[in-house]
Amino acid sequence: MYYKRTLSKIVKNASATFPAVLINGPRQVGKTTLFEYLINDKRIYVSLDDPRVRTLAKNDPALFFKTYVPPILIDEVQYVPELFPYIKMIIDKEKKNGLFWLTGSQMFYLMKNITESLAGRVAVLNLQGLSQREKNKQPNCSPFLPSFEVSNKKDMPILNLEKIYEMIWQGSYPRLLAETRMKWNLFYDSYINTYIQKDVKALVNIIQEHNFLKFLKIVAARTGQLLNYNNMASDIGISVNTVKSWISILETSGLIFLLYPYSTNITSRVVKTPKLYFFDTGLACYLTGWDNVKVLQNGAMNGAMLETYVISEVIKSYWHNGKEARVYFYRDKNQKEIDLIIEYNNTLYPIEIKRTANPMVNDIRNFNILKSFTENIGIGAVICLVDSVLPMTKNTLAIPLTYL
Repeated sequence: MYYKRTLSKIVKNASATFPAVLINGPRQVGKTTLFEYLINDKRIYVSLDDPRVRTLAKNDPALFFKTYVPPILIDEVQYVPELFPYIKMIIDKEKKNGLFWLTGSQMFYLMKNITESLAGRVAVLNLQGLSQREKNKQPNCSPFLPSFEVSNKKDMPILNLEKIYEMIWQGSYPRLLAETRMKWNLFYDSYINTYIQKDVKALVNIIQEHNFLKFLKIVAARTGQLLNYNNMASDIGISVNTVKSWISILETSGLIFLLYPYSTNITSRVVKTPKLYFFDTGLACYLTGWDNVKVLQNGAMNGAMLETYVISEVIKSYWHNGKEARVYFYRDKNQKEIDLIIEYNNTLYPIEIKRTANPMVNDIRNFNILKSFTENIGIGAVICLVDSVLPMTKNTLAIPLTYL
């Protein structure tokens, strides 16, 4: 089963206007599958996961491009940085758009090589796992913003609490959803082993793999919390600098997202520490030992996982439309907090995320704080478990989580 991706239309446009298009994202999110869905008979597909092809590309890039002539799709291009100068030379010589389609899963090294060799020549797009809309076969969706027009949407699913937590627990990797016989725990066990062996070891020399696996579990248990390097270092028994390095690896390889606090120079009361979120809630559930939907739904992390799911869906709605996700949270030293702030067209949209089907006006009591930053405040929202869009005030809506 192929799930059509929102990013497909962006890839087509980028390929028509740039010599190269790079889709960056974690393993197994469907980067290559998306390209293959759009490919025509003239484009060659080459995977640098193949050791023979990789050896040729490393040792003789010129011969590689005589063997595999553009237009070409190169999978996992980060394995052979030696190719980037040659890609630049071919682009500058041919002066055609759509010559190179590239995929990669190590953003740090990719962007380093792109900055040095392909600046201005490549469109960089981010892909994560399937969004809620893509799972529902509604890929032609816009980036999420609270609006009164949301209430006019008639094609949105209404799910009970167990179905919502089933989505959260299952996760967003296309293969796991497409292959119904695939065992959930077997998939994630294999995913983590492959991730450590291929991606992590390529980025850093990890001698004790069990420490890194312990680190992954500790990070997953803190999804939705303020990032505390010292606390994690103490729990694992490693240095703070090692934790910082490993957090950077998770962020670089697209497994986590750091949500930074919204602030300006107006006030010093705002907390400066970012919050940490996993992109895939299924992976976070696996790492924290929530082995089935029921235990997750009734467990201590049900609120954190629901919040993580919403944050991930909002970010994906922007990235999969080829846009930057300008998202923040607010928390000050008086413990006043707003879960999510979307900045769009110089306007701030405040959002609370609640595990309730009965949101209260008290849930939005902190939205007025944003007036100290700007007068451009958009429609606010409480994303929660209601069955339909409900006005809470003249400027605030309760929006079902399933409407994302």
